[in-house]
Amino acid sequence: MRKMFINKRMVYHPIVVGINHIQVKLIKSLFTALLFLLFFSCQDKIIERYKVNAPVYMSYKELRSAVKNMPVTSEQITKPGKIYYWNNYLFINEYNKGIHVIDNTDPSHPTFKTFINIPGNVDMSIKDGILYADSYIDLVALDINDIQHVKEVKRIDSIFPYTIPEIISPYMLEQIDMSKGVVIAYEEKYTEKDIIKYETRKYPFYEYDKIALGSNSGSVVNGTGGSGIGVGGSMARFTISNQALYAINNSMEIIVFDISNVSNPEKMGSLTTTWGIETLFPYNNYLFVGSQTGMLIYDLANPFQPQFVTSYSHVRSCDPVVVEGNYAYVTLRTGTRCFGNVNRLDIVNISNISNPYTVKEYDMTNPHGLGIDNNLLFICDGEAGLKIYDATDKMKLHEHLIAQYPGLHAYDVIPLNGILVMTGDSGIYQYNYADPQNIVQLSKIKISK
Repeated sequence: MRKMFINKRMVYHPIVVGINHIQVKLIKSLFTALLFLLFFSCQDKIIERYKVNAPVYMSYKELRSAVKNMPVTSEQITKPGKIYYWNNYLFINEYNKGIHVIDNTDPSHPTFKTFINIPGNVDMSIKDGILYADSYIDLVALDINDIQHVKEVKRIDSIFPYTIPEIISPYMLEQIDMSKGVVIAYEEKYTEKDIIKYETRKYPFYEYDKIALGSNSGSVVNGTGGSGIGVGGSMARFTISNQALYAINNSMEIIVFDISNVSNPEKMGSLTTTWGIETLFPYNNYLFVGSQTGMLIYDLANPFQPQFVTSYSHVRSCDPVVVEGNYAYVTLRTGTRCFGNVNRLDIVNISNISNPYTVKEYDMTNPHGLGIDNNLLFICDGEAGLKIYDATDKMKLHEHLIAQYPGLHAYDVIPLNGILVMTGDSGIYQYNYADPQNIVQLSKIKISK
């Protein structure tokens, strides 16, 4: 017997007497080809069984007919996101589900009025009784003049990127079929795949939801707070200035909408910026854009065609920015996807809008949202809690800490007309700061865990 090796397998075959040399070589070649064919045919049928994160879909038809009023109580707030103020109402985003509406006429006794069901909602802005919100890939405009009977007046389909929820489970993501609708959750299940085909398949890239990447809302007054434009936030990705709505679309693009007819928003175009933009803040006909590497400034003389003015650079970090008078306040923090290694507050002189420069830097614990009202600076400093400073003297801010509320893990603030709304891990708090030397807590809304 002679032996030969094919793919590390030992194969025996007899020597056939009476067959010439050429015939032997031909038989060997055919035999070898047959073995290879049999080997790879078997490989093609090898099945692997394993666990995956299978996407749970909401159809586009269901998504686009889901907006409606629902009953609500404070116990239903489980994962608050952006906060917004308009016409004595406080709007609290329930991450990816919709918006809680609270009558805040008496901040000592906030009253829940309704819940607006908006699947995939993270951001919002309001003007003249029309609420603009994202709903996964769509922009919706809602008439909220009768808060108990909200009506959808306009929807722009597929204006935002297709996003998927954050994956917490260690299992692999099953291939996504965007034709089935939007992904609203995952379920762990076993699946079987042809191992050869499985190893060669490719996944498209999906952008994870913005809020999961560290974009929540902190705030300062950037609107009237009356029946016109509401009050947005220092970390907001939606904001309004005059007749335009601006919405961050991805890490380097802002979509511009014409809302001169508030019930009929129309896309006017988009603004391409530097990489890593995260927040929008309008002030005095300028748009201040917070990015992972600095602050960008745009002139809004033509609101539908913002013009780049200049930028202020800092080390890589997630940051919001708020502005009052000749100064911008920027917080930088660690512990985010931005991989920054500093926790601090930067105070930036913008008296010459084309040439911003750092006035002073102050170390912080882990600053998040911030707001300013008449030189009263509010900083949500993570585990260090809410800090309130008299910011009149920019060079000695650390010497003018008026009050501190530790242990709240402060995240987000809205200061408006002497009333501060603050979100933290344990609840949503309201304070009266009309007398800075005698700040009083007015109320607390619990967050269900």
